[in-house]
Amino acid sequence: SVDGINTLLAGADSKKARPYHLILLAKNLKGLKNLYKLISWSHLHNFYKKPRITKTKLMEYREGLIVGSACAAGELFKAILDHKDWRELRRIASWYDFLEIQPICNNFFLLDKGTIADEEGLRDLNRTIVKLAKELNKPVCATGDVHFLDPEQEQFRHILLNASGFSDADKALPIYFKTTDEMLDEF
Repeated sequence: SVDGINTLLAGADSKKARPYHLILLAKNLKGLKNLYKLISWSHLHNFYKKPRITKTKLMEYREGLIVGSACAAGELFKAILDHKDWRELRRIASWYDFLEIQPICNNFFLLDKGTIADEEGLRDLNRTIVKLAKELNKPVCATGDVHFLDPEQEQFRHILLNASGFSDADKALPIYFKTTDEMLDEF
């Protein structure tokens, strides 16, 4: 069975498989129905700490969905950070319907960890994604990875992160719903 193959590919315990973030949007009623099926399936049949959707299951219900590459926790972004060769990056990016970039402040944690040397390096990550999109003739979507509506609501996110045991819970991160002008300034 396909689930058996997924288990074999992930090793003896499919819970150890590395999950990636991605964006799923419904473009029509068929897509909305498929999105609901995927959400239900992930909660009922593939829940480990959080609901997970396998790529195989997503392919089964992809009709009517638009799939985006997501944030720094996405497969494409991680492959860029892992210095995968251009051919592999193209292969990964080609699977998505659109590629996503975000303001560099969203990825300041990469500076703190020493993964990226400076802010220009963060901009280079976005430039790499844009270059891939151009080569593959895919749209690029600039998003804010919004976690709260207004800047003053950031304090509530700090409380939630602290309660969840994050060591950097009090670190400022302006991932509020930015205006169009603010987003244009970011890029």
